[in-house]
Amino acid sequence: MNKSIHGNAAELQRLYGERFAGMSSYRNAVWQRLCRDYFSRWIPASATVLDLGAGHCEFVNNVTAARKYALDLNPDAKEAANADVTLLLHDCTTPWPIEADHIDVVFTSNFLEHLPDKDAILDALHQAHRVLGPGGKIIAMGPNARKVGGKYWDFFDHHVALTERSLAEAFESAGFHVTTCIGQFLPYTMSGGRPKPVGLVTLYLKMPWAWKILGQQFLVVAERS
Repeated sequence: MNKSIHGNAAELQRLYGERFAGMSSYRNAVWQRLCRDYFSRWIPASATVLDLGAGHCEFVNNVTAARKYALDLNPDAKEAANADVTLLLHDCTTPWPIEADHIDVVFTSNFLEHLPDKDAILDALHQAHRVLGPGGKIIAMGPNARKVGGKYWDFFDHHVALTERSLAEAFESAGFHVTTCIGQFLPYTMSGGRPKPVGLVTLYLKMPWAWKILGQQFLVVAERS
């Protein structure tokens, strides 16, 4: 796996540095709204949270939680992570340096499709299952290949085409019980086009009917069985 983009820390740093250049403030503002107005329903303030494929740490920096971990290979995560975040620069497909039953919520956004194959996804999910405590949750968001179509492959580091249904099956295979499975949630990407007013995020989250028009990312939530 060292020959893939997934396993190449320097290439990850270059690729994502170019892709998201100049967007850090906007992306951070969007994630503030997403964490506060939506994802907090699954994450108690007393929870221990791990952000899988944390990237520039927009989620883990903004979520309210008692303890926070970020797992990624990108060296830029060192600069991005807030002081209250424990950063793990680690390959997610190998045993995570976290003890079993230690985490309450694993969150991952737009990450699993970047892993080199389905076996790698299952390896990561089995590690998530191991570190989650009884009843712990995994929350996953990502581009829905069925809704995005050919645009899915506009990103060179997309390897595995996923939908909410295929990811739900993967969760079940890894020992999870799916509780929420939404095929159309957020629009596709923040890495291109003109940034929208941040206030629209809160409004959009209150209008599930709009998700069926604009949503091209899935949202799947599962519990450790």
